Amino acid sequence: MGSQSELGLDSNANTPKDEYPRWLSSGDNSAVGTPTREDAPQDTNGEFWPRDQQQKTATYDYAFEKSMSHAEAKLFYQHHQLASQSGEREKEKETTGTGPVPVSPVPTNGSMVESEDHDHFMSSSIRSRGSSMLQDGEWNPTSQSQASGDGAQQPNSAQIAAELAARNQTPFSAAQSPHIAASESLSGSGLNGAGLSGPGLHGTGLGIGVSGSNGVAPAGDVVSSELSAIYRKIQGLLERRAKYIELSLQRPEDDPRNQPDWNLYPPPPEPAWDDGKEYQPGNAGGPSDFTEKKKRKMGEDIGEDFDLEELMPVPGPSDWSYRLDRNSVYQVYESEEAEEPAVHIPSLRDFYMDLDAVVDVSTDGPAKSFAFKRLSYLEGKYQLYTLLNEYQEVADSKKVPHRDFYNVRKVDTHVHHSACMNQKHLLRFIKSKMRKSPDEVVLFRDGKHLTLREVFESIKLTAYDLSIDTLDMHAHTDSFHRFDKFNLKYNPVGESRLREIFLKTDNYIKGRYLAEITKEVISDLESSKYQMVEWRISIYGRSPHEWDKLAAWVVDNKLFSPNVRWLIQVPRLYDVYKSSGMMENFEQVITNVFQPLFEVTKDPSTHPKLHIFLQRVVGFDSVDDESKTERRFYRKYPIPRDWDTKQNPPYSYWIYFMFANIASLNNWRKRRGFNTFVLRPHCGEAGDPDHLAVGFLACHSISHGILLRKVPLLQYLYYLDQIGIAMSPLSNNALFLTYDKNPCASFFKRGLNVSLSTDDPLQFAFTKEPLIEEYSVAAQIYKFSAVDMCELAKHSVDQSGFEIALKKRWLGSNCDVKGVDGNNVAKSNVPDIREVFRFETLAAELSLIERYAQGAVDERSALAPGLLHTAQQASVKSAK
Repeated sequence: MGSQSELGLDSNANTPKDEYPRWLSSGDNSAVGTPTREDAPQDTNGEFWPRDQQQKTATYDYAFEKSMSHAEAKLFYQHHQLASQSGEREKEKETTGTGPVPVSPVPTNGSMVESEDHDHFMSSSIRSRGSSMLQDGEWNPTSQSQASGDGAQQPNSAQIAAELAARNQTPFSAAQSPHIAASESLSGSGLNGAGLSGPGLHGTGLGIGVSGSNGVAPAGDVVSSELSAIYRKIQGLLERRAKYIELSLQRPEDDPRNQPDWNLYPPPPEPAWDDGKEYQPGNAGGPSDFTEKKKRKMGEDIGEDFDLEELMPVPGPSDWSYRLDRNSVYQVYESEEAEEPAVHIPSLRDFYMDLDAVVDVSTDGPAKSFAFKRLSYLEGKYQLYTLLNEYQEVADSKKVPHRDFYNVRKVDTHVHHSACMNQKHLLRFIKSKMRKSPDEVVLFRDGKHLTLREVFESIKLTAYDLSIDTLDMHAHTDSFHRFDKFNLKYNPVGESRLREIFLKTDNYIKGRYLAEITKEVISDLESSKYQMVEWRISIYGRSPHEWDKLAAWVVDNKLFSPNVRWLIQVPRLYDVYKSSGMMENFEQVITNVFQPLFEVTKDPSTHPKLHIFLQRVVGFDSVDDESKTERRFYRKYPIPRDWDTKQNPPYSYWIYFMFANIASLNNWRKRRGFNTFVLRPHCGEAGDPDHLAVGFLACHSISHGILLRKVPLLQYLYYLDQIGIAMSPLSNNALFLTYDKNPCASFFKRGLNVSLSTDDPLQFAFTKEPLIEEYSVAAQIYKFSAVDMCELAKHSVDQSGFEIALKKRWLGSNCDVKGVDGNNVAKSNVPDIREVFRFETLAAELSLIERYAQGAVDERSALAPGLLHTAQQASVKSAK
């Protein structure tokens, strides 16, 4: 039995016990244990004591509370009657030898009564808790005996326990305390030993005071059925996502570049620290002593360690073939004669049916309320964790030698290449070119060639006139909810010709100026050593030759670095192309984007530079202004070859055809041993929240995601599957959402897989290190600790598309293992205590879903192969 303090009783209360018997022994059994105004003690003058004077306020109604107390007491009396009958039957079994008395499953902390001394007393806190449980359907009065009568003895703890034992129930609703089921599952799977019993973790709210039968809501058939329905819906949505992600090979283990035999070229620099000891180049037996070629120093001679001839010859052609089907999806076949595709891609109709299922659940009232409460619980649990373990985390961090926030690896997971430099950097570069090569021909326009000097004369400017204010590329004041004006900020001095000269890869000088400034940015990154980027560069879909031009620009200018990987962004600009007469229908965009990729996969020798460039590409992005209104002109969307109007297809339509073609391409590339791609679009920055449902269903991770704050169920789903969200609060502050309202900090506290990114340093940053600027502003505004920022940095590495061999260098050799076993505090500077908390909290939520989804049906199909996040499987990983 629990102590008085556990039961909420105050053992030091100064009220004498002799004040209670008068109303507790009242003959009115309908008000057992509940004092009324008439029965309360009075002073000698017949007046109520001051403490008993109940005042009605805006938030408290004494009469209403008394009516609820009477109803509660009546139900409690009915429970007592049934408990008495059950107790007599059990005693008869014990005396006749027909069976033992079952052990009470009542949790210690949930016991209503401490001992016989308190059988006739129930504190106000317990009474209010019982009232809330009764109101929530914990004790179902319709299933109880309706017998009642005067003079019955008061219920005691043994009777309550016997009655609940007979029904195999616990007195706490899982809806009230959902961590009960999770804790029991975790204790059975061995996670308690890994996390719950660890030092400093006591009191985080997982499994406190929990014992009992099975953690399923007792006797609350209404609550249980509603919860089970919600959990089944959530489980179904997770399985749908798993099906799409597995089919498209977007999981880390599906990518051949994450296999041990993948060749990194140019090779990354050797680690300066080997097994905790400093490595000095030149020592006998060092890694560099066995290489014939001298390696370049990081930050200098960018690209000089790359030699195209070392990658020749490229692999030969494949026996497989590909064809564009009538639905504008490239299908892969095992031979030229084959009629059935090698992989079955969901049709557009199937995709929209699955999308409607996600949207229907996300807009369901009870599901939204449930998700909101779970998210509030997660955030409150994190607050409790920080209160209890803040000093322990600081102490653990101080024990780590050498490592701090500045020298943990950070990946800028969302940054556009044409805006990767800050304004001052671009200004210095333009002035440098004006001074060193003013007579170089840089532009062909209106039938004539123009030198750099002539271009600036045409806009009536000199190098001396240029300044940050003249460039006017910052988007801090006049771009809020004006994405059109923000796009104009890419034009230096408001002139599109300067953008074409300095910020384009395909121009008269073949993008040489942009390549030079890119090398300067790479040099800064390599000098900092601990900052990596995933630059997003555009393929517009206007011509199939764009891929070869982009690949030649990267390879010919030797833009290779261990700090850089690339994503391909496809702007959703079909309406512009159609209006200008460049396109006949939407299928042409799909053909221009994907046909070169299938060609180079079939035979890399047809596009050798593209084959080499694609080894550094990690995925695809879809970009444009999400706030544009999407008017549905079709009851049923036509196939792309029939989409010949000037109306731009909706976001979901774009994402489906990108997903479908990437899925088909990935299966072929994996078969050939080539790296695969993931889909990481801009999603949830503005506009329709349904975009987030598309991202959940078909995408590896997303950028922005700030609209998740409006859709709690989708936010909860993103948490459960740990979908990466690359957030850019400074960018959102300038365009769509002020910094103080940004949900980044809330998402982080709740445990979502968020990272910080810069988006467009050219428009938003002021310093030479925009990623550090992003972290520093977040730390100041959101009061992030050093451990918080290191955890965000670790998330950025996990979300990124860098090879697993590099991630193991940055985070530790077990970084692909979930939980504390995958954490190397000497590399990540994230204390084990934080990793244990995050892991066990997620495992508890997933075990709840597993328990309730299974408990509601007798036979349930197995989980989809991609859905591996159950508490039992997680515990197996942790136990290795």
